Amino acid sequence: MIGPRLIVGVIVMGIGVPLTIFFLLDLRTPGQFFTVAATTFLAWGVSDFLATILESPRLKNRSPGLALKEDLERRQEDK
Repeated sequence: MIGPRLIVGVIVMGIGVPLTIFFLLDLRTPGQFFTVAATTFLAWGVSDFLATILESPRLKNRSPGLALKEDLERRQEDK
């Protein structure tokens, strides 16, 4: 997640969508706004991460769950 994709995601899911939800639900406090913003931004990050894994050609003979598990294990080994 780098470049224009990250910038658009931050603007839309970190600011645009939370502001829309904040005003449509008639919320009042900054804490409520930041809670909505954190939730939408985290959900976007997780879904983008999973989409990146699932779109890769490494899934030819594996299930998505197995691919996710192996990818996480590979990242832990790299550290």
